[in-house]
Amino acid sequence: TTSTAAHVVPALFSFLQQRLRLCPKARISTSRRLLLPVSKFSTRDGSASYQEEDEEGEAEDSAEAAFGDEDDEKPQPEAVSSTEFQFAAPPEGYIEPAPFDELPPESPEDVAAAYESLYGPAFSGESLMGNNVFEVKVVDPVDMDREQRPNDEFSERVVQVSRVTKVVKGGRQLSYRALVVVGDMKGHVGVGVGKAKEVSEAITKAAMNGRRNLVTVPLTKYCTFPHRAEANYGAAKVMLRPACPGSGVTAGGAVRVVLEMAGVENALGKQLRSKNPLNNARATVKATQMMRQFSDVAAERGLPMEELWK
Repeated sequence: TTSTAAHVVPALFSFLQQRLRLCPKARISTSRRLLLPVSKFSTRDGSASYQEEDEEGEAEDSAEAAFGDEDDEKPQPEAVSSTEFQFAAPPEGYIEPAPFDELPPESPEDVAAAYESLYGPAFSGESLMGNNVFEVKVVDPVDMDREQRPNDEFSERVVQVSRVTKVVKGGRQLSYRALVVVGDMKGHVGVGVGKAKEVSEAITKAAMNGRRNLVTVPLTKYCTFPHRAEANYGAAKVMLRPACPGSGVTAGGAVRVVLEMAGVENALGKQLRSKNPLNNARATVKATQMMRQFSDVAAERGLPMEELWK
């Protein structure tokens, strides 16, 4: 059995070596390749097989070297010579400014004035250019009572207060939604919406939202519209018509509230489709923004106002 094993084991290894040589070798890159194990047993055919593997390895090395030379010998693109950039000649009378280091030091007042000319009046309340820093007031409506509202010339009118619920995992969350129209009776009006847990907070938020969305309504000297207009907002459609002096505001619902808060005294309004107060109020604001004064149209056409009446 010992002699049989001595002849069978070397023959088996030589057979495996021949099978491995027939398998294709995977190339990793031009400089690395997969090396196969070679038997270290000394057999009758061992020297011949070892030499054959060496010859194959030398052939592969020569082929890889030739392949690498081909990659190295690829023609490289020639560098393109760039033309020198020519700067434009300075205009006549140009005086080069002094370097920054040689300028006289600026005082804090000069720096504040420069910032105010670029970004507006300072937040500290001190203006160096005579600007009114308190012209626009931004008040956080959260946790603010109705007595703490800003005292300005705008008046408020509540159009609708509805109770809404939000369904969550633990149940329903009850809250209120308020629709408020804000105006100064001089052509400025805004529609605001607010939601809160309490009715007073919802009204406060809606009033602040209306002040942020103010628009200007074009009016004539008879406090009416310059011409008729119609507008859609969602499923709502609103029709507005001018009226003669003494007619009053003939409208209903949210349309009447928006027109009165804007300062319109003589007009006709009609809700044609949906009766939703919010959509009708926003449709009314949209219709007023579609109107234009006669002076604006005359200036766009380059004609005197008398020519528009012909």
